[in-house]
Amino acid sequence: MKKTYVLFLCVVAYNICSFGQVQHAGWLAAFYTFKLNNKISIHNDVQWRSSDELKHTQSFLFRLGINVAVNKTVVTSGGYAWIRNRRTTGNVAGYAPEHRIWEQLVVNHKTGRLLTAHRFRLEQRFISKTIVENNNLKTDGSSFASRFRYFLRNILPVRKSEKFEKGCFIALQNELFFNIGDNSNLNNGVFDQNRFYLAVGYRLNRQFDLEAGYLNQYIRGRDRAFSNIHIAQLAGYVRL
Repeated sequence: MKKTYVLFLCVVAYNICSFGQVQHAGWLAAFYTFKLNNKISIHNDVQWRSSDELKHTQSFLFRLGINVAVNKTVVTSGGYAWIRNRRTTGNVAGYAPEHRIWEQLVVNHKTGRLLTAHRFRLEQRFISKTIVENNNLKTDGSSFASRFRYFLRNILPVRKSEKFEKGCFIALQNELFFNIGDNSNLNNGVFDQNRFYLAVGYRLNRQFDLEAGYLNQYIRGRDRAFSNIHIAQLAGYVRL
């Protein structure tokens, strides 16, 4: 476990200190869990992401899935995601969809007051190809790509309590993205991106959290180019 956190801190330091194309953006996110019974629940998250300097919408994401609890600490999930991304072909900008099928495994544990979640996710991505027609961006089929994501999230309640059901907390998380298989339509590399996030939040009750924080997104592009994006994020979590 200690080795995992050392790697976590090394990745964070590398991202924030790296140079490259620097951008600034804002993200809004809402995560929902609707419990059907003791084992099965529905997952849904909706996210809006701005472009550099909040000039326009960069992405809109809608994800839906089914969660199955293996036991009190392990949950498996699978589902579908639709993403509307802003793309530029030549000098023409527009929006094109990406369709994803995803599967994941989440392992939760508690160390003292610290609540930790490890998420392992596979994605099968159908990314639209774009062409310019009559000075408008059009889709022309899609390319297939696969990706693996490892997500580590920690929540530390400010006040000590037997069960954390209300109050302030600190959230610290990191997520690594790796391309699997043919990556010629992506960046020609295995490493795709990293997202580091630090936030403060408040748990109103067992059903609702609200948090605001800083997210650093480090993206590798083609020909070893990369972007370092500084993001202000506001997120809500609903558990019904």
